[in-house]
Amino acid sequence: MCTDARKRSFFSDSTLACSLRGQWVSFCLVDEVGVGTMYGGLPYTVRDSAGQQYKGRLNGEGGAKLKDIYSGPVVLVFDELYSGAEQPYRRLMMRPTYQLPISELQVRAEQTKFSTSHGRRVEANPAQQQADRFYQVEVRDLVRHVAHLPPITPRTHRPKRHSLKMMAELGFGPPEPTLAGIVLFPNKHTILEVRPLRALRPMLSVEDNICALNVYQLALFAALSYCDFGQVPQEKPLKEVRFPLDPSVGNLFAEQLSVYHEAWQIDPKQTQRFYPLYEDVPYSRRFEILPFDPDLYPQNRPELKDEQEHPARLHFFDDEKFGTDTQAFITHHDEVILISVRGTVSGADALRDADAHQVAFVEGVGKVHEGFYQAYRAMRDFVLQYLDQFHIGQRIVICGHSLGGAIALLLAEGLRRTPDANYNILLYTYGAPRAADSEFIAGASSLVHHRIVNHNDPVPSVPARWMNTTAKLWIPGAVTLFSAPAPGGLLFAAGLVRVGGNPYQHHGEQHHFMPITLPDGTHSSVLWRPGCESIQEAGCHRALQLQGDMPARDNLLRQLFQARQHFMTASYIPAAWATLRRWQQALDRQGPLVTLREFELLDRALEDMREQLRAKRRELARQRPANDRSYEPTDALNAEIDRLHTSRERLETLRWRRLEARDVYGSHAQSAPLQSSLKRWFSHPENREFAQFASIPPPAHHDQAKAQTLDIDSIV
Repeated sequence: MCTDARKRSFFSDSTLACSLRGQWVSFCLVDEVGVGTMYGGLPYTVRDSAGQQYKGRLNGEGGAKLKDIYSGPVVLVFDELYSGAEQPYRRLMMRPTYQLPISELQVRAEQTKFSTSHGRRVEANPAQQQADRFYQVEVRDLVRHVAHLPPITPRTHRPKRHSLKMMAELGFGPPEPTLAGIVLFPNKHTILEVRPLRALRPMLSVEDNICALNVYQLALFAALSYCDFGQVPQEKPLKEVRFPLDPSVGNLFAEQLSVYHEAWQIDPKQTQRFYPLYEDVPYSRRFEILPFDPDLYPQNRPELKDEQEHPARLHFFDDEKFGTDTQAFITHHDEVILISVRGTVSGADALRDADAHQVAFVEGVGKVHEGFYQAYRAMRDFVLQYLDQFHIGQRIVICGHSLGGAIALLLAEGLRRTPDANYNILLYTYGAPRAADSEFIAGASSLVHHRIVNHNDPVPSVPARWMNTTAKLWIPGAVTLFSAPAPGGLLFAAGLVRVGGNPYQHHGEQHHFMPITLPDGTHSSVLWRPGCESIQEAGCHRALQLQGDMPARDNLLRQLFQARQHFMTASYIPAAWATLRRWQQALDRQGPLVTLREFELLDRALEDMREQLRAKRRELARQRPANDRSYEPTDALNAEIDRLHTSRERLETLRWRRLEARDVYGSHAQSAPLQSSLKRWFSHPENREFAQFASIPPPAHHDQAKAQTLDIDSIV
């Protein structure tokens, strides 16, 4: 039986599609440079116009030829599932939930590489000259189950998808709902250039020690937590999901990085380009956004209604049930599970009613801020359900900005204390307020926490010891602007007794972005570890600009909302970028982190602070009645003076310290992909800075205005 005249001419000008033998077809799979050896031995299936199936394997050059087939086009598929023993493929195929239908073709395509560093298609494949027909294809063109595969990228030589549809209508190919494969035409040699199945993966160190790489990378992901997940449809999907919103969490991981596109935007109004450091990895080792396929996964089926699972529900937490407005995302690969917590963004009216009431930390010891604890409890089950499905021993890296940092601390400690879980936690926070009392801090001492504080950011100073207290001690002085020391006022609250509980304390090791002015007048940042509170409390005073008692709450909120140095894209991320560049250059040149001039400037600033505290101690000693033994405010001053001395000693180490590669890149210091990743990163002009030390790029207008919302829930 032959096709009707209308469809006959579509397939061939000279050959009818009918049940007559005598035709042949040949094909070859090649990479972007025209070599097919990577695909040698790959099993294939061909279905001809009479429904006859031919199974075979490609030869050593990736080719095959079928003779004496029925007249008409044929459909070629490579749907054989992977049968080898390599990891992580077997683990992904056999995991308890969301088992992936990984094909032999997918594994081969993951082992090929792009011929260009940017991953865009080339248009001059040498093998094209040997072909009657030449198509640029992707793995999803040739297999049946595609929900776990990346979207199609633009291409010039597209296979004829409408040919496949017409063959299905004629009954030659697969049924319409499961269209898969490439149509090959008889008596033609077809070459299929298979796009490498590679992805970009942001590099993260899994070592305990702080490294400049993580400081920068996790600053970007902490800021990304402010974005939407970007899934369409957002709820109750039927057949598929997409992630068209850029920037968004889903778009970054499921769309851009999965197709090897270097993304740099993590804020809708961001204009400065901040590229993460990416490594080139096989697609199966990317940060995963789980597939949505109701045919494969019963939990995805629409008839489940409110119980239906889909990527937004698995990866993105946006609290409505408990009313905390907490937001977070989670994703993973075979070495890292990444959790980023945004925290609360809400109006000033609601914030006025917040207070620093302490509640017991049920999962451990001590007491914590009630609002932070409620937010942590709201998202705890979301995180645990994800870990139950996808934790296979990876390092759990948690980050958060502002209130998100406080919630991240409670989450990290709660996970660390989960019975029989043995979660290995690494925590980085940015501009986080105090979240817990001294008993909690002592109990969580083994939690690895790097607490990043930007110069003059007021939020890490709250809840302050002077809030909800019976006594207040304010020490006027001078805020030292390390980029240009000038008179001001130093705020320091000493020896205050808290009502109803222990004072709030910070957890983790403080790493302070201290700004400096370079010889050409541009600004840079030194990341170091001061051991004193004065630098941090001075930031709160600069935001408030007051001398005297506690300000009215309205005034406090209004002034803190204007504290630009708390924002991510305007302050923390540029400072983190400058730190990475400074440490890179110090490593390359085997020089110190600070010059002698910079050290003298910073040292003078710390000594000025110390002298002010000594003067205040003398003043208090003169004013205190001789018979007053009830309270000793100078004890706190003495402790702070000692901490300032320790801080000066730490600063001095920057003059002679020589960095190692692990200080900059952590666990990636000796990894094979590091140099190619750095080459890709430095290909962007924004990352090429040849001054002695990298300066902070000047923020664009939109970045100054937008940045990230200040989390005033931490103000009480």
